[in-house]
Amino acid sequence: MQTSEHNQALSSALKGKARLRVLGLTFDDVVRYFFGGNAAVAVVVLALILVFLLKEGAGFFGQNRTNIQVYRKAGLEYVDMMRAPLEEFSSLTRTLNDVRLKRFRALLAEGRDTDGANEALKEYDDFATAFGAAASEARGVVSDITEVATAVKTRAQVSADREDEREMLLKGGKAEQAAALKVDVVDYEKEIKLITGVAPAWKAAVTEMQEKLRGAVSVARGADWGKGDKELAKVLVKTENFLSVLPKADARMAAWRWDEPVPLSRSVTAFLFGREWLTASFWQDWYGILPLVSGSLLVSLIAMAIAVPFAVSAAIYISEVATPGEKSFIKPYIEFISAIPSVVLGFFGIAVLGTALRSLSQVEWLNWVPGFPMSERLNALTAGCLLAFTSIPTIFSLAEDAITNVPKHFKEASFALGATRFQTLVRVLIPASLSGIISAILLGFGRVIGETMVVLLCAGNRIAIPDFTQGIGMLYEPVHTMTGIIAQEMGEVAQGSIHYRALFMVGIILFLVSLLINFVAQRVVRRYRISIG
Repeated sequence: MQTSEHNQALSSALKGKARLRVLGLTFDDVVRYFFGGNAAVAVVVLALILVFLLKEGAGFFGQNRTNIQVYRKAGLEYVDMMRAPLEEFSSLTRTLNDVRLKRFRALLAEGRDTDGANEALKEYDDFATAFGAAASEARGVVSDITEVATAVKTRAQVSADREDEREMLLKGGKAEQAAALKVDVVDYEKEIKLITGVAPAWKAAVTEMQEKLRGAVSVARGADWGKGDKELAKVLVKTENFLSVLPKADARMAAWRWDEPVPLSRSVTAFLFGREWLTASFWQDWYGILPLVSGSLLVSLIAMAIAVPFAVSAAIYISEVATPGEKSFIKPYIEFISAIPSVVLGFFGIAVLGTALRSLSQVEWLNWVPGFPMSERLNALTAGCLLAFTSIPTIFSLAEDAITNVPKHFKEASFALGATRFQTLVRVLIPASLSGIISAILLGFGRVIGETMVVLLCAGNRIAIPDFTQGIGMLYEPVHTMTGIIAQEMGEVAQGSIHYRALFMVGIILFLVSLLINFVAQRVVRRYRISIG
């Protein structure tokens, strides 16, 4: 019976080879064409993805240039030159409030009641009130002129929309309706004269603010309650620095020209190095990718700092130390982690991990840790911990393969020279497999930076560059990522709009980063194969 089945199989194989001979192909040719065809399909798909991304995102820089041109012509850029120092001043007043809160808590800790603590801080409150009121006149000037500039921008946008509508009517053969459509042409030069006419009032308000702030700083330095407080001293130093650079705003305003053309390079640099991602703003939309890139990198570095030691150590243990029973138990469970849906991990981060980390940060004896207690349970650390969990299987599997594939004679030669297992592991196996381990880490990094659901649910989604001056405390800040912003906003934008194309530009940057990571990993793998060949 078995002989008959064997003969049938042999006969089928011979017939198949006969058909290949008729076609002029060998079996090796078929195998080569099959796998080569798969590679060609992969290249074509990759090229189509890149072409699609470029096609949808290509118009962004032109639209962003127009966006910046309207920003300049409507006078918003001029007004922002006045708003910038006021925003910096607002940061100083917030710091003063933080100093006040810490003093209040210290007085309560000393045993005073609420009324007694407030009474003790009366002189400080008078100083803080005078400090904050110093900019009241300047704020009034900016508030008035803001309304004017906003109205000019609104009229410019309405005119642009009607112009687009007129072009669509003309293309549709509706010339009469296009001619009847009234388009209000904005006289920018006339409007700008109204906006720049506030320069004398602004200069007078700034002079008054400088005098009041210098007086407030002098009072704080001379009072008993102003001595010995390091944080208050820092605020006073920052205030003096603020006063020294404040006149530079006047110089920029004097040199500003509303009709100066905006180069295309300004659109590119505003995207690549912009520190703000603001959409649907009543004032001005900005599409700066720097907060998203910094958020992605911060979360990814946290994840790799956690995942790499665990994954590589586990790979070394499984390949060289563990018994067969331990291997059969540990390895499948580590690799099973990759089967957990990322949305499930995100829910776990929201419901369990984020809450647990925040509760831990509120433990009294951990108050010495920078950034503790955490104000937000969803932050870069929470997302990084979960991303580490998702990347461990990738790094572990590839690193374990790299260590296992080191030629056996390397180990045998080491033992023959009298080396211990630990010496062989550290001085022979790990250096020999280092390229493979590095490639595993890079591919794990690519896995982390491309993750969407975990960061969308657990990173906090605050679009801001982390405050690196806080040291370790920046790990507990909410951040947003490139993948998260695409997933969050793509479903809400109009196709063809500047916001729509900006998201595709973010996708292009992410795509190029992923390609770069994989390219570097492949180069490392190639070097690894050559080194052990």
